[in-house]
Amino acid sequence: MGVVVDPGVSPEVAGLLRANAPLLSRIRAGWVPPAEVSSPRPKSPTSAALLAATPVMVALMAVLLASPVRPAAFVLLGVYVFIVLVRIASMNEATAWRPEAGHRPYDRGVYEQARWYDGRYLLPEDFDQEAGAVLLRAQRAIGSVLRSHVNAEGLLDDARNAVMLPAQEWEIARLLAKLSALRLEHRELLARGIAPEVAAVIEPLERALVNSEAAVVARVEALERYAAHVAEAERAFHARSQIEELRARLPRYEELLAESGADSLAVPEIERLTDDADVLERTLRRSVQSAHEAFRYLEG
Repeated sequence: MGVVVDPGVSPEVAGLLRANAPLLSRIRAGWVPPAEVSSPRPKSPTSAALLAATPVMVALMAVLLASPVRPAAFVLLGVYVFIVLVRIASMNEATAWRPEAGHRPYDRGVYEQARWYDGRYLLPEDFDQEAGAVLLRAQRAIGSVLRSHVNAEGLLDDARNAVMLPAQEWEIARLLAKLSALRLEHRELLARGIAPEVAAVIEPLERALVNSEAAVVARVEALERYAAHVAEAERAFHARSQIEELRARLPRYEELLAESGADSLAVPEIERLTDDADVLERTLRRSVQSAHEAFRYLEG
């Protein structure tokens, strides 16, 4: 079932939320990722020693440069400069900003988006078992329509499908989440025991829950009818495509039959392809028209 996101949320953020259901559950439960802090390493004794030795090294090199062993002074100077440069590089790395142990910057990004868009996404735990099953039916119907070739080819109103069907999914999910929460509260109330004076009030509340669920299920059934019409159009679309492919090959078959002298026996059977294609074309048009009518029912 996964995370259901309000279609008004940008696709980038919606994708981030859908990909992090376990993390969103932790955030909702109160988990907060730790903030990034700096963790510089303490200065080592080596740094202090290098700093203290610098005047001594300068004086020693001055003496050596004035003596007959000047090449040794240049070698000593090069070694010392190399050591200092290596130490500076290691100190820069040690004082870099580091996150606390176990913290990932990615978690902070998910946390900030989850807080900002709170109320515009729903998690699997927002639905009880009955509501989850109804939502799954709706998602399957919507997915089958949006993934169909007849929708991709524009035989349906693909633009309106892309807008309206996600909106239907969100509205159904929102109602089912609210229904699940009320049902849970109602069951907890009943578990504590009901006084006789309260029983008369409980019955209309229970009817309200049942009627609300029936209304949501009716929406889902309308989606499923629409998906069934689209599936019929999809079958006709694929069959028509296959017939058209065979018709394109027909001249080669006719040529082979003529050369072999068997055309009088088989040509009538092959020519049925034209009739079959016409039948499938009419079937496809009827199926698409039925899907459009079912779509208009959804809008109502």
